[in-house]
Amino acid sequence: MDQITIKRRLAGLFFSFLVMQVTWGQSMLTGFQSPPDSIQTSVYWYWISGNISREGVVKDLEAMKRAGINRAFIGNVGIGGTPDGKVRLFSPEWWDILHAALQTATRLHIDIGMFNSPGWSGAGGPWVRPDQAMRYLVSSETVAHGPGVFHAVLPEPADSFQDVRVIAYPAPRQYEGNILSLHPAVVAVPTLSAADSLSCLLDGNENTEMRLPEQHGGDTLAIRLAVGSPYTVRSLVLLPGRRSMRIEGVVEVEESGVFRKIGEIDLDRSNDALNVGFNPYGALAVSLPATSGRVFRVVFYHWTKGSGIREMKLSASPVVGNYIEKTLGKMHPTPHPFWSAYQWPVQPEAGDTGLVIDAGKVVDISSYMDKQGVLRWNVPAGDWVILRTGMTPTRVVNSPAPPEGTGLQGDKMSKERVAENFDAFVGEVLRRIPEEDRRSFKVVVEDSYEVGGQNWTDGMIDAFKRRHGYDPTPYIPVMMGHVVGSEDKSDRFLWDLRRFIADKVAYDYVGGLWEASHRHGLTT
Repeated sequence: MDQITIKRRLAGLFFSFLVMQVTWGQSMLTGFQSPPDSIQTSVYWYWISGNISREGVVKDLEAMKRAGINRAFIGNVGIGGTPDGKVRLFSPEWWDILHAALQTATRLHIDIGMFNSPGWSGAGGPWVRPDQAMRYLVSSETVAHGPGVFHAVLPEPADSFQDVRVIAYPAPRQYEGNILSLHPAVVAVPTLSAADSLSCLLDGNENTEMRLPEQHGGDTLAIRLAVGSPYTVRSLVLLPGRRSMRIEGVVEVEESGVFRKIGEIDLDRSNDALNVGFNPYGALAVSLPATSGRVFRVVFYHWTKGSGIREMKLSASPVVGNYIEKTLGKMHPTPHPFWSAYQWPVQPEAGDTGLVIDAGKVVDISSYMDKQGVLRWNVPAGDWVILRTGMTPTRVVNSPAPPEGTGLQGDKMSKERVAENFDAFVGEVLRRIPEEDRRSFKVVVEDSYEVGGQNWTDGMIDAFKRRHGYDPTPYIPVMMGHVVGSEDKSDRFLWDLRRFIADKVAYDYVGGLWEASHRHGLTT
């Protein structure tokens, strides 16, 4: 083929390409100006703080249609600082406006979606009772001495409390041990003022607090504890003040006049919103390698303004490091955690099995407690720890929602509770508005998940057994920071727990809402 022929063919291809470009461009322009119904152009349609009207929703929908928008998601929200309108959520006028919106959308062939509860976060409302809410496990602890009969009321650890199990186990050696039992000499460097009160740090009272002074540049604060005879430490627990803060530091032991680091402190309670953890001021637990010495030092080298610590416990008893975080009591403080946010280093082992709880000796004594919380139990010989465990709500609510539509978040680990929440809100729409007027209602929206974690639900012990093949009951103390079996076994249980929770949220909340919606011809 000669060069002239090649050039002619290339020119022809180029011309054809230009024609195609013009044709495609014109088609795209036409399609953009007048989108076909096959294109789902969707908008969030927020009804804000009651500022709605029957006339307004009709005009909104007609304007959407003219603009080529053929799907709208209604969110009933309440925005702080926005003046309230006259229409209260769930009032007769609100129902009339919703009826008009669905009827108009049906006429205009606009698909309507509705958030599965008021607000745009989670699923809940004023219809959710405490026993239907997102909940977490709490406990009260009592020590009994045997042999003998224990007959007393076990304290309830929280309001809105539902019993789960009463368990007991032989107290390990040095259980809850504390260096304070050796009456250490305690000093702060630099010296704290009377207002900052070092004594509050070690007084056993969670309602008093040592305040950290205002920090200037590279200022540090060291708490030095010295005892007359060697003491072996395995854990440090810090209980922060009841407000947002972050404190960083190290734990050290003195060896031949030189301090050596044995542990790191990162007490991050910088976001105390309940939707990043139901225990916003939970303790920081630091698992330390077994270290003996006469002088220890806890050094704080960075802290946010206004930080304080209510209690500090340096102990021979091992602890599950970061157990508050590992049980979702405190989650990452921002919506964008790093990939490593829920990974923790391997914990040092206690080195002595007599210091940890023996899983094989944990007994379920729930049947010995009556409905009034009175336990009557024949205590075997020795010291026994009794845990009364149960659930209490995380207290997270659906938001941002109007006051009359605000209530507890429904349980995200139960298809039954998800279906109840669906019925209380979406189900009411289906009952109140005639089918012929709501043919446009096609989608249930679950956006977004900003409600934090829960770590327990109804029937969880049996469900956990089925999923993981073992009984979690002997490992319940791990959720309170106690080591059962070993640090490794305790951490493995908490991994299984978080995996179980994640699966339940996926299959029971997301999947459960999908199933409830599909039963009524709706998608999600």
